[in-house]
Amino acid sequence: MKRHFYITDNLDDLEQVEQELESSGVDTPQIHILSEHDAEVKNHHLHEVEAVLKKDVVHSMEIGAVTGVIAAIVVLVVAYMAGWTESAAGWIPFIFLAVVLLGFCTWEGGLFGIQEPHYQFKRFQEALREGKHVLFVDVDTKQENTLCQVVSRHPQLQIAGIGEATPELVVEAQKKWRSFMKAMP
Repeated sequence: MKRHFYITDNLDDLEQVEQELESSGVDTPQIHILSEHDAEVKNHHLHEVEAVLKKDVVHSMEIGAVTGVIAAIVVLVVAYMAGWTESAAGWIPFIFLAVVLLGFCTWEGGLFGIQEPHYQFKRFQEALREGKHVLFVDVDTKQENTLCQVVSRHPQLQIAGIGEATPELVVEAQKKWRSFMKAMP
C-alpha cells in the first residue's frame, strides 16, 4: 500500500472527496484528514487523525525499543565475557538489568516522540499553521486509479507527495472492527 498526500484549505471539498472515495470502494480507515482545526473537521464528518497519532510516539518507541535491545545484548555479552555470570547469582541480575534497560529505552523513546510531530507529518507543519488541511489516503495498487480519478475532479487539491502507508493488516482489522461495532445492538 502507498499513502498519497494532498493539501487544501477547503473542508467542504474534502468532505466531497471522502464521500466519492468511499462510494468508489476506498474504505474509511484508509482516508484521514490532518488539521489543526479538529472541531471543523469533526463538523464536516471527516475521518480525522487521532491526537496520539499526530505525534511521533509509536515511531520513537520503536527506535527506543531497538536501542533497548542493543543495550540489553551488550549487558548480557559483557556479563558473560567478564565471567560475572559464574558467581552465585548467575544470570538473573543481568537478565533483570537487560529487561529494565529494554523497558526504559522504549519508554524514553515514547517520551521523546510525544514532543515531536509524526515523522511523516513534519513536512506539513507550515501548511497546517497556515490553516490548510492535509488529506492522506492509503491505497493498494488496485485502488490507485480510483484515487487519481477522484482527485482529478477536485482541482483545489494540491499533490503533496507519497509516503509509507498503514500496513494492510491493520486497515483490514479496522474495517472488521467497524463492521463489528455497527452490528452491535
